Amino acid sequence: MVTSAENPLRAHDQGVVRILDADGSVAPTPEAEPYVGIIDALDDATLEQFYRDMAVIRAFDRQATLLQRQGQLALWPPSWGQEAAQVGSARAARAQDTIFPSYREHVVTRIRGVDPVDILGLMRGVTHGGWDPTDPMNGNTRLYTLVLGTQTLHATGYAMGLNFDGRTGTGDPERDEAVVVYYGDGAASEGDVHEAMVFAASYNTPQLFFLQNNQWAISVPVSTQTRVPLVQRSAGYGIPSVRIDGNDVLASYAVSRMQLDEARSGGGPRAIEAVTYRMGAHTTSDDPTKYRGRDEEAAWAERDPIVRMRAFLEARGASQAFFDDVDAEGDALAADARERVVRMPEPTPDSMFAHVYADPHPLMEQQAAWLASYEASFEGGEA
Repeated sequence: MVTSAENPLRAHDQGVVRILDADGSVAPTPEAEPYVGIIDALDDATLEQFYRDMAVIRAFDRQATLLQRQGQLALWPPSWGQEAAQVGSARAARAQDTIFPSYREHVVTRIRGVDPVDILGLMRGVTHGGWDPTDPMNGNTRLYTLVLGTQTLHATGYAMGLNFDGRTGTGDPERDEAVVVYYGDGAASEGDVHEAMVFAASYNTPQLFFLQNNQWAISVPVSTQTRVPLVQRSAGYGIPSVRIDGNDVLASYAVSRMQLDEARSGGGPRAIEAVTYRMGAHTTSDDPTKYRGRDEEAAWAERDPIVRMRAFLEARGASQAFFDDVDAEGDALAADARERVVRMPEPTPDSMFAHVYADPHPLMEQQAAWLASYEASFEGGEA
């Protein structure tokens, strides 16, 4: 049995910004001092929205896993355990910001306006990308990237364009734009990520590198990937970097909010390492019992981000009616996903030629014509 060499209750706490302790009590670490004021300014409705976002997407996530097990999806990457890191950062972004997800940022895309069932279409194999990233309804959210790390290059190129077009650092916070790119600890070992950081630092791009360190790159523990905290990698490129408790939605929101404000104002790229944990499998094709132990999972379960936030809200006086309403919304989203995914139409053969190139391309036209001719040759023939 291979287990992580790091003790999740001690080694991951070094230099971490945390506002909520594991039991839901407000206990800021010394590193959190610059960010506490941001949280103090939040009203009950906003704090309850954080909880709602996390709890509802977990219900959807579990339903998606069941759909895959029943043969309705080819694959599913669960986000169980990483909800706080995602919700806090997504809620900190402004509407004009552009989001570059990896492939398990389910709640990020939902917050930005993407229909979660569109993700299921991608995992079912009936669509090229899942949604139209140019549709304003999808909140400037780019498509999932299943090739590790490539989205960091895409995000950096886009952020460079924001600089060139004068869409950042103007002094107008309502107009200035930034980019958020999500990636994991496994992707942090990819060359694409490091190349993206080189260009981001060189061109002073308005972007936030948001690393979700969930401790495992499939079966490889983070202790094998690095001998120092991953936050030091981005700092090594001259990018101001902060390590946060990724299971504390308040820390994620406050630090992301400040980092993005600084990036938009012309301060250049910023980076966050959110120390969290993948409670489930890497994807539904993975069996984590082969490489990690129950003791490790139990230790991280005590830091569950949803349980933590619920305890915090209950201490503030949140009603049982509120939690019941959240549960009902999660059940409704899960039921809607199940009903709609089984009714998704199969793609037509010619759809494979769409969107391969941005503009019409003679090679695609030639191949589409050949396929149409080939299919027509069977018309009227015997089976």
